[in-house]
Amino acid sequence: MHIYDITAPLSPSLPVYPGDPEVTITPIAQLQWGDAANVSRLVLSSHTGTHLDAPRHFFEEGMAIDSLDLRLLMGPARVCAFPHVTTHLTADDLRPLGLAGVQRLLLQTPNAALWEKTGFQANYIALTESAAHLLVEMGVRLVGIDYLSVDAFECQDFPVHRTLLGAGVLILEGLDLRTVPPGDYELLALPLLLAHGDGAPARAISSCTIACCIGVASQPPYAFGHSMPT
Repeated sequence: MHIYDITAPLSPSLPVYPGDPEVTITPIAQLQWGDAANVSRLVLSSHTGTHLDAPRHFFEEGMAIDSLDLRLLMGPARVCAFPHVTTHLTADDLRPLGLAGVQRLLLQTPNAALWEKTGFQANYIALTESAAHLLVEMGVRLVGIDYLSVDAFECQDFPVHRTLLGAGVLILEGLDLRTVPPGDYELLALPLLLAHGDGAPARAISSCTIACCIGVASQPPYAFGHSMPT
C-alpha cells in the first residue's frame, strides 16, 4: 500500500486566510529548562491549514463538526487534476469528469505552487457557484481543494460554501496534493473533535494498493485544463 500524506504541516510559516490568527506554537515547558516534559501552547483558528468545514460554518443551525457522519470522511475518493487552468472552475470544467457515483472528490489545481510562497496568496483557483450546483446535483458528498477556500477571494458572500454546506456537502480545504497522481484512492480525513465546532483542522491521507498505484497510468486520465484540447 502507498500512503500519501495530503496534510499541510502546522507551523508559524503556514499561510492563513485573512482575518484568521497566525499559527503560533509557544513552548510552555521544556526539558532543557528543567521541566519534566516538553509541552507547547498552540494558537490557531478552526479553519487553519488542512481543515474540514462543517455546515455550522455558515448556518447557525447547521450540523457541527462533532455531529458529522464519519463515514463521509473515509472511503473511495477521486483525485482530478486541472494543471493548466487559469480561471475558477465552472460546471463546464467539472462535467467531463464523469462524477456519477463519486462521493468524495479532491481537486488538484495550480494552487500547489502557492504553498511554496510566503504568506496568503489571493490569486488561488477556486470553484464557481455553477460548479457547486453541479456537484450537489451529481451527489458528491465531500469536496476537497488544494488551497484555503473553495470560494474565490473576491466572492466575500461565499456562494460556493453556502451552496455546498447548505446541501450537506462537506468541504475539505487546504489539501497538499502536489505529489498525488490523478486517480482513485481511499481517503481518510478526520478533523479534531471540537464540541459544536464550525470546522476543525484535519489529518488527511490518501492511499492505494501497490497494484492500484501501478494502474493509475492505465485509468481514465482524470486531468483536465482550459488549454487542453477537448
